[in-house]
Amino acid sequence: MKKRVRIIDVAEHAGVSPGTVDRVIHNRGKVSPEKREEVLKVMKELGYERNIAASILAKGENYRVAVLLPDYNEDPYWKQPFAGAEEARKQVQHFGLNIEYYFFKLLSPEDFDRQARNILKTQPDGTRPDGILFSPLFLNEGEELLNKCDNLNIPCVIINTNLQSSKKLSYIGQHSYQSGVLAARLLNFGTPKKRTVIILNLTKGSTNAKHLIEKKEGFQYYFDNYGNKKVKVVNLEFEEFNDNEKLKTFLQGLIEKYTNLSGIFFTNSRAYKAIQCLDEKIVKKIKIIGFDLIESNLNYLREDKINFLINQNPIEQGFLGIQTLYKHLVEKEAVEPIQYLPLDIVVKENMQYYQKRGYQVETLLTA
Repeated sequence: MKKRVRIIDVAEHAGVSPGTVDRVIHNRGKVSPEKREEVLKVMKELGYERNIAASILAKGENYRVAVLLPDYNEDPYWKQPFAGAEEARKQVQHFGLNIEYYFFKLLSPEDFDRQARNILKTQPDGTRPDGILFSPLFLNEGEELLNKCDNLNIPCVIINTNLQSSKKLSYIGQHSYQSGVLAARLLNFGTPKKRTVIILNLTKGSTNAKHLIEKKEGFQYYFDNYGNKKVKVVNLEFEEFNDNEKLKTFLQGLIEKYTNLSGIFFTNSRAYKAIQCLDEKIVKKIKIIGFDLIESNLNYLREDKINFLINQNPIEQGFLGIQTLYKHLVEKEAVEPIQYLPLDIVVKENMQYYQKRGYQVETLLTA
């Protein structure tokens, strides 16, 4: 077994005191550039590995991290990043990282802003969060929160929706533009010439939702630049998607208007809501592509009523979000500013693998 290299071993080889080595390791105190360089050189030669856990516990430092997510009772998709964050919390809670959860109403930028103000409010002990993990579903409000945190020197990790602001510590999630391109590519397979495809946002206020805008742009780009099928792309939004009767009427109107409709791309997790309102014969005639492996979507995938689902790995988003803040705050390590996750194409034939992973959500939340 390889003998562990100790601080005292590094000190002896470098000709300095153990205290000097400790100051170099933790980047504190005054150490001359020459001694610092020599210590780092010896550490590398001896293969010294810092015992991070012991160092953290010895210092006894604690950090408070706020997590701001949509209320998953309004949309089951958001239970997945929450479950990922919970799993990460259990792994790092013994190393001084304390997690506090805040939830906002899914379609309310006003409630997002209200919860953001609650997070940034100075506590009785005069402190604010040491870090924030959030999903900036609303472009304007998300950028405002990043600006406030930048002024307060609070590092932020964002998931699911990327913002171009350089004031974030890191973004973790899908490349929204490329996910739109991918959806178009999938929908293009088997689509005859001069047919119509629809990109449908079942949401409210998509013009303030950067990830939806980018999906639409990527989708349109593919059909504008690849192939010679002259496919017509229709971009639509329907806000009253929770009213089944209104949604049914809206969809029936689309079928009647676009008689040469070949397929529909749903930009979020709500493809199942539309399928519930469509005649089964219509569903079988057109291709349907949606996002996210929630149970309702997977059931329709199994029944061949959804052709493809694009998985954005939301559990990993939540998990890596907490891990990234842990590395930055506790381990003082540099983190990647952009952490793109793969876009998985899920079909009926491979869905069983993803379903098993999906069951981890309830397990993570009850363990």
